[in-house]
Parts: sequence; structure tokens; C-alpha cells
Amino acid sequence: MIIPADKIGFDLDGVIADTATAFLNIACEKYNYCSFTPEDITNFELEDCIPIPQSLVEQIFMEILTDSLEAGLKPIEGAVEALTSLAAGSTITVITARTLKSPVLDWIDAFFPPETRDAIRVIATGDHSDKVRYIHQHGLEYFVDDRAETCMQLAEADIVPLVFNQPWNRNRHNLRTVDSWNDLQQMIITSP
Repeated sequence: MIIPADKIGFDLDGVIADTATAFLNIACEKYNYCSFTPEDITNFELEDCIPIPQSLVEQIFMEILTDSLEAGLKPIEGAVEALTSLAAGSTITVITARTLKSPVLDWIDAFFPPETRDAIRVIATGDHSDKVRYIHQHGLEYFVDDRAETCMQLAEADIVPLVFNQPWNRNRHNLRTVDSWNDLQQMIITSP
């Protein structure tokens, strides 16, 4: 599969940002839930796969969403390098289900070089189910997401989904997956 750089968009959490590790670090360091690894998160709804009260799951996610830097959110391995390479010749579109855009921009400012940051357009939809509209609006044909249900919705809307392989989306779809940013970068061509 060959993908033009200006035709692909990216989800943030679970694709660019290692939200699972940040969540587990907070759960352990602040709330003493220390026996879990990212491999234990076998469902997008965390309370369905690890025994942490739903109210605490929501509280930890709120900490990550409102101040990603303070929450210790880090990029997924290879994301900064790959997106920096893509940004040299194309605008990068990040469409997230988050409701707050400013913590995302602060996080990008902290981890990406200024020229990459300036090439990243962030859209905060507030809803996983509302990404299709923005993907079409920005003329994208491909989208990388870690949520299998979102990817299936994209496929129904004639958008080519690439499922970023994570424990919570395994065996939940029959769509094309990518295992790393290196794999993904090899599929994307930038304009000369």
C-alpha cells in the first residue's frame, strides 16, 4: 500500500501518544494499582478488562486529557521522528476524540520540533463517532486509529483505515494493521 502524505490523518491517543502507559503510571504512582501492563488492556473500555473502579478510570483519563504534560504522557516510539519527516513536505492532520484542544497543542509543543509543530493541524471532535466528517472535510482518504470500532466506521464511509496495533484492538476486526511507526512510514510517500 502506497499512501500520499497529504491524504492520511492520524488519531492522537494510542497512535501518536502512549496514553496506556501514562494511564498505568498514574494508576500505580497515585492510586496504588500497580499490577497491570499495557498487555492487560484488552478492551478499549478499561473498566471491562482491569479491576479498577470506573470512577477512577474516568478520573485518571481526565488528568491526562486536561494536562497531558503533567500526566507524564509521552510519544509512542518512532512517532516524533516519522511525523517530523512527513512534516517536511506536508501538513499533518491529527483528529482526536478529545474535547480539549489546548492540552494537545501544549503536548505537541513539548515533544515536537517547531517546524514539525507548525505543520500539525489538530482537530478535537469530542466524539469517536464524529471523525468521519472531519476526515472528509480535509480531503483525507486514509486514517490511522487504535480504536477498532472507529476504523470499522471509517471503512463504511469509504475511508481506508489502518488500525494501529494495540492489545485492545487485537482480534476485534479484519482490517489492515500497522505495528509501528516504522511500518507506517514505509507506506507513506511525500511529495517531491
